[in-house]
Amino acid sequence: MNLKSFFVKNLLSHALVLWVIFLTTPLSAQPKYAIRKSTMSFTSSAELELIRASTTHVQGLIDPTSNQFAFSVDVKSFQGFNSALQREHFNEKYMESEKFPKARFSGKIIEPVDFSADGKFDVRAKGELDIHGQKQTRIIRTTISIEAGDISLQTRFLVPLSDHDISIPSIVSQKIATEIEVEFEATMSLEPL
Repeated sequence: MNLKSFFVKNLLSHALVLWVIFLTTPLSAQPKYAIRKSTMSFTSSAELELIRASTTHVQGLIDPTSNQFAFSVDVKSFQGFNSALQREHFNEKYMESEKFPKARFSGKIIEPVDFSADGKFDVRAKGELDIHGQKQTRIIRTTISIEAGDISLQTRFLVPLSDHDISIPSIVSQKIATEIEVEFEATMSLEPL
């Protein structure tokens, strides 16, 4: 057998294998909405001090066929605070960011949403909120606005520190709130996966 016929024979056998794989595998997964732009911020409003920080490092997906969602934020990415030392304490003493680098919320949107039509939907997102390694089942009210195929999310909710095993030393108890207010806004668009 010469080199040319050997090459053609192997090429045809590889093409046949690829064709079988193509026919037995779904063409593609359903497209999901993925975050294009986002801002997450938190506020601690205590008796003696107001602390604010925010990040744009949030990842997230929504499956429009099942209403399931998953969001994740890099805890170390929060910026702001009143000082660099305060940020350091946030990461090292309270959130233990080396041990628990991500905060997550995943679950399902309770109400049906027609993702194919423009509109505004006030929905409840039910899922597990995982902060500081402690998971809590939460229902978070969210507004979803759909326009020209893109969606915008807006929500605001409270996170009790005790729910996530975050303890505040008594010496700073008047400077750090026991409940933290979280605000989240995101613009999402369909992405083929």
